[in-house]
Amino acid sequence: MIVVAYGLILPADILSLPRHGCWNIHASLLPRWRGAAPIQRAIEAGDAESGVCIMQMDTGLDTGAVLKKERIRLDRNETGGSLHDKLADLGATALLDCVKRLANGESLVAEEQADSGATYARKLDKAEARIDWSEPADVLERKIRAFNPWPVTWCLINGERTRVWSSEVVDTVHGCRPGTVIAVGKQGIDIATGEKALRLRELQRPGKRRMCTADYLNAVTLPDRLDSES
Repeated sequence: MIVVAYGLILPADILSLPRHGCWNIHASLLPRWRGAAPIQRAIEAGDAESGVCIMQMDTGLDTGAVLKKERIRLDRNETGGSLHDKLADLGATALLDCVKRLANGESLVAEEQADSGATYARKLDKAEARIDWSEPADVLERKIRAFNPWPVTWCLINGERTRVWSSEVVDTVHGCRPGTVIAVGKQGIDIATGEKALRLRELQRPGKRRMCTADYLNAVTLPDRLDSES
């Protein structure tokens, strides 16, 4: 039995039905990022690598022994969507390799997970997609990439719930209150954060398409400060 992106823990009587047990394709390098959102949490945390594990399922939450592990380096501009697609391909290839080996009569040896280094990838919540300008720019930039394409980070600009699709960190000392607009140019809108500044590159107004900040500025007059409060 093969499971992937399945939100429930199978009971022991189900796990014992197949002769070779139940396998799970998990999108992380276990024991790091057990749980519901390993792809996004890896990007959000700034991990340098991710991967997939073919795991022999047990009654715990992603605690089973690992049959096969494949690693991948994260690109500098990796998003939740791009990493998902890469790991989907990687997971399919790893699974087929294990199945073929089993069909050829090989004995697959599963390696027990270590308890050390275990982390939990909690389920994504729309509420955490709201930008808090008091956080460091590095943290916000990673979150914006991690939450692309869902749930997509957002802030209030002139009272509009505006989605932020892409950004970059500007290494500057500003001394401004977080959320203050400190520069506007062709490259984007620079916003003061708790540490450094965040340059907004691609925005989306309610009911409108995604657009670069240059196009956005043709339609919107920016306030002095982007207020994340309602």
